[in-house]
Amino acid sequence: MNKITFLFLLIALGTITTLSAQRIAIVDITRVLEEMPDYKLAQTELDNIAAQWRQQIALEYDQIKAMYNKYQAEQVLLSEEARKKKEDEIMMREQQARDMQKDKFGANGALFRKRQDLVQPIQERVYGAIQTYADDRGFDFIFDKGGSSGLIFSNPDYDKTDDIIRLVNK
Repeated sequence: MNKITFLFLLIALGTITTLSAQRIAIVDITRVLEEMPDYKLAQTELDNIAAQWRQQIALEYDQIKAMYNKYQAEQVLLSEEARKKKEDEIMMREQQARDMQKDKFGANGALFRKRQDLVQPIQERVYGAIQTYADDRGFDFIFDKGGSSGLIFSNPDYDKTDDIIRLVNK
């Protein structure tokens, strides 16, 4: 029994010693990105592209609405075949507009791909700077307090966001 107790105490002491040796830091990656001129330019470009595409899609829906209003006005004068043809044409244009919207703003749409092209290299630069910072300063863990990491409390002494901002903006 004493051997088991001694072994347990030895393991507990080793674990406590190991835990106390770990160094932890916290970085607000969102703030780091917002402080980077490259990121601001990329965001501006993405916002401009998205605004253009939204305008194109709105214009398309306006044209469809005009087609529908014209159809409503002429409907009584059209033959059954002509009505069916106009309805099909309107429905086809609506589907094309939905497809354009999905192609531009969908989960893997053009805006998502453009965001990857513009922002991913900047994010990789930030993560590289964090890795370098951790290696140089001997940190074992660096948590992102700006994301949805679930970090509820952090001691400001551990917040190294300003250090990372200086590192990426060199």
